[in-house]
Amino acid sequence: MKTIGIVGFGTIGQRWTAAFAHHGHDVRVYDPDPEAGARFDDIRDGLFADLADLHGIPAERGAITLSADMAEALGGVDFVQENGPEDLPTKRALLAEIETHVGPEVIIASSSSALLVTQMQAGCRHPERIVLAHPFNPAHIMPLVEIVGGDRTAPDVPARARALYEAIGKKPVMLNREITGHLALRLMGAMWREAIALVRDGVASVEDVDRAFIYGPGPKWGVQGSFISNGLNAEGMDDFLRKYGKTYEDIWADLGDATLDAATRAKVAEAAEPLLTDRDALRANRDAAIVAMLKLIADKGPL
Repeated sequence: MKTIGIVGFGTIGQRWTAAFAHHGHDVRVYDPDPEAGARFDDIRDGLFADLADLHGIPAERGAITLSADMAEALGGVDFVQENGPEDLPTKRALLAEIETHVGPEVIIASSSSALLVTQMQAGCRHPERIVLAHPFNPAHIMPLVEIVGGDRTAPDVPARARALYEAIGKKPVMLNREITGHLALRLMGAMWREAIALVRDGVASVEDVDRAFIYGPGPKWGVQGSFISNGLNAEGMDDFLRKYGKTYEDIWADLGDATLDAATRAKVAEAAEPLLTDRDALRANRDAAIVAMLKLIADKGPL
């Protein structure tokens, strides 16, 4: 799969493009917005600098071409990464349109963060080659890609997609069945719901909740994940569950049930905004720190 088609050139599409091109794939991009190319030009050097720091300087980057005509963009591609709006009718129509411009053997992977493949592939002539491949932001350097097929996806397609992502340095996870929010977003959502509830109920400030993430589970879970990390806090998992299981059950019984009603949104937004004063600097620091941590995890992590 040498030539990659990218449909949708927003935040996710731009970063997928950089990741594929950095690893030598020619990338053909479709986006109807006439300003899409200029926006990518503004961040291109920074994206490739991040990738070079993380993966090394490539022998040769793939070529990137952009077109406002889908047929022109997707002509001759071997794989398509779709990054359209997170709206089911739009997604169905977009996948069906993509199909008219590629051969039936070409895998079409959707970057959708919440929609189910079975619903998205319903209007496709060749639903067997539709698969979900959800990245994490910033998608050019974050390794995780969540992969799952729908009811009509051919059994070999998720594994074929996984092989492509692994070849560009990603760390895919395979879901055995579809579920709303996939895998990592559900884990994040559980912690995020409790974070909202703690701020809403005045238990702690936004700043201190984030400090608890960063300096509590963050370093350990970032290197080893929750199961290995917790098992190392005792003499294995069975010992950990016997010693600390009741504590966790008590916490689970007392967790907040947050909803994002208008009052909660207003309270959280007002409390968080002072921490977001220089977004460009925060993003730059985040990306640099992610690269440094990923290099350390690659050296010290078990998975």
